[in-house]
Amino acid sequence: MSDQTKFLLNESDLPRFWYNINADSPLPPTPVLRPDTLEPVTPDFLSVLFPMEIIMQEVSTERFIQIPDEVREIYKLYRPTPLLRARRLEKAQKTFAVVRRELERAIALEALYARCASAPDILET
Repeated sequence: MSDQTKFLLNESDLPRFWYNINADSPLPPTPVLRPDTLEPVTPDFLSVLFPMEIIMQEVSTERFIQIPDEVREIYKLYRPTPLLRARRLEKAQKTFAVVRRELERAIALEALYARCASAPDILET
């Protein structure tokens, strides 16, 4: 077994699809309710806040959802962040599963870089 705990990916290793856990869940997710009517939200209700493509991803039952090329290009600006192997968690849970987590300490700064790259006028004074 390898003792490696930090994994750095190349840009070519960036995922091309998001995994939708709802596709493999034995139960459908609990619907999000409108605060004013307590009825399930509709795509039209959400469209005031979110683009329709994002809404359709949220309600999709497909196992894999393709990541748009525009999003992948922005990911390349600050991704991939290192993955860390959680060996102590694996040991504590007595699992044979390999648990990896993303190194999150730089995410906020990376998100700012991505926003600035997609809208460079943010940095102009």
